[in-house]
Amino acid sequence: MLLRRRTLVARRALVSAAAPVALTLLLSGCTLDATDAPRAVPKAFGGGAAGERLEPVASFYGAMPTGVTVSRTGRIFVNFPHWGDKVPYSVAEIRDGKPVAYPDQAINVADTGAPARHFLGVQSVVVDASDRLWVLDTGRIEWADAPVGGPKLVAVDLRTNKVVRTIVFPAGVAGPRSFINDVRFDLTRGKAGTAYLTDASTDGPNALVVVDLATGESRRRLNNDPSTRPVPDFVPTVEGQPLLNRPANGPTSPINVGADGIALSPDGKWLYYCPLSSRTLYAVSTDALTDFRRTDAQVASTIRNLGTKGMSDGLETDSAGRVYGGDIERNALVRRETDGQYRVLVRDDRLIWPDTLSVAYDHYLYVMANQLNRQAVYHEGVDLRRKPYTLFRIPIDSGPARR
Repeated sequence: MLLRRRTLVARRALVSAAAPVALTLLLSGCTLDATDAPRAVPKAFGGGAAGERLEPVASFYGAMPTGVTVSRTGRIFVNFPHWGDKVPYSVAEIRDGKPVAYPDQAINVADTGAPARHFLGVQSVVVDASDRLWVLDTGRIEWADAPVGGPKLVAVDLRTNKVVRTIVFPAGVAGPRSFINDVRFDLTRGKAGTAYLTDASTDGPNALVVVDLATGESRRRLNNDPSTRPVPDFVPTVEGQPLLNRPANGPTSPINVGADGIALSPDGKWLYYCPLSSRTLYAVSTDALTDFRRTDAQVASTIRNLGTKGMSDGLETDSAGRVYGGDIERNALVRRETDGQYRVLVRDDRLIWPDTLSVAYDHYLYVMANQLNRQAVYHEGVDLRRKPYTLFRIPIDSGPARR
């Protein structure tokens, strides 16, 4: 008991010792090895301090947020999953620096009796090229099974602030143990556009999901393909500690999270994605994904391994064709340049678990730092998160790659 108490005290001390780190470096693209082990940092460094450009946008003192998106007019939307915190609303708009339930409080009541008409476990919010807000709902509350009608995509017209479309996923696409995690849109493909999603389930099959927005038809693709699965026995080092499931009572275990981050190339030809329990970036042909006559094996033949970018919980692209991701283990944001090289944009100890990324029309990259790794499940029942959680942004020289 004394040893355990000393361990917890040491962990608290580690968490409280946060000082900004200033470092900019250039990483060359490389391929994944068998163990997906961390890469040594090359000796070639860029000049200047990194951290100084990271700007706080909003602070959150209630539930832990995960997602962020920004409209053409600069409206900022965020979401809060039901992961054990008290969540008065799942989706919010930032108004005068504070979150306000959106589009109203009624839809944010997690009513499992009417799962298709209420937000239950929102994991992501994304504004599309037509300036509609799409809400991606896992349908899961505190890891319970999703009820029929729970997993869904909900579109909100930002001009009227009213729900205009709800696409409910059938159980064969998003079942009770699925965890649909993030989404991107190509409104030029198909009669009304196409949506691409990831299923990051920790205890079920992982996959990409393709949705025809005209008909609402959806299909699972690359189901349990190695590129959508977590790396076996993956143990990252976050804030100086091996990150594992550490329940208050019971054995430790790896965090097995599959396909998570997702982004779309500006021309719509390539979908980028990555498992959370991995450091590798993948791309797959969208022509293959959306051709339902092709088998998963035929789709998999178009997959490209784009090398090691770091452990990321979110991805994004800009109009120049560059791919952004978090590097959770280094408290950093990285960018894959068009020549295939990876560059660290900013490294700062305030980036404690960089989660969702969003490139906005104001030429800023927005990122949610939510301290996910400090949750009690990873620290023997002790919650080490320290409020506030923070939404940051960093200036870039490009806008979003929305279509």
